[in-house]
Amino acid sequence: MEAPEVPTEHLHEEMHHQAEHGGNESRWISGVALSSAIIAGFAAIASLMAGVHANEAMIAQMRASDAWNYYQAKGVKAAVLSTKVDLVTAIGKTPEAKDAEKIGSYKKDQGRIKEKASEFEEASHEHLETHEAFARSVTLFQVAIALAAVSVLTKRRRFWYFALLISVAGGYFVTEGMIRSKSQKEPEPLVEETEAGGEKAHGKKGEASEHAAAAGKSAEHGTPAGEEKAGEKPKGE
Repeated sequence: MEAPEVPTEHLHEEMHHQAEHGGNESRWISGVALSSAIIAGFAAIASLMAGVHANEAMIAQMRASDAWNYYQAKGVKAAVLSTKVDLVTAIGKTPEAKDAEKIGSYKKDQGRIKEKASEFEEASHEHLETHEAFARSVTLFQVAIALAAVSVLTKRRRFWYFALLISVAGGYFVTEGMIRSKSQKEPEPLVEETEAGGEKAHGKKGEASEHAAAAGKSAEHGTPAGEEKAGEKPKGE
């Protein structure tokens, strides 16, 4: 998601031109130009923060979608295993104890994954609210700069005062966005429990860490990963 743009270059050029050729009024026009430059700086910062939180909101929503897909996969596995147990019971045989244990494990995993997916959705919602606060401030700053330019062109100071008032409102939304940003906590990544009792990160990062660990073990023994020791014959020959 792109950050809001702050197209104010032509307004600053016009204000500087008026300040240079304004005669006796050049002093207050210079003040208008200086205040507009400061407002533009705040607008640029707010625009950057709005874009950052918009991207974070999308990432959190994607993680929530992945978690819900993982939740459904566990549900499918539990349903298939339950059907197997029902069929075995229907033909008069005793189902294996490990099947019942796996069904319980799948249900437990579903509860944990559902909680994590809800955390990602909540984080996405919070990032969007923070993005909206910064976006509102950018809009108000742009309006303030435009009114400052109008005050210079029409030689009426009341437009400048009104622009300063609007910029104060923009500063309020910037402050709100900063407070939201500092108070927001990012949820921990979803971790998949392995059958061996360990844990690994769900997704490509977990797989990459496993490959890196395997490569490290091979290096400790002096053998590159995927190669056989010199002098040994391949198994099966």
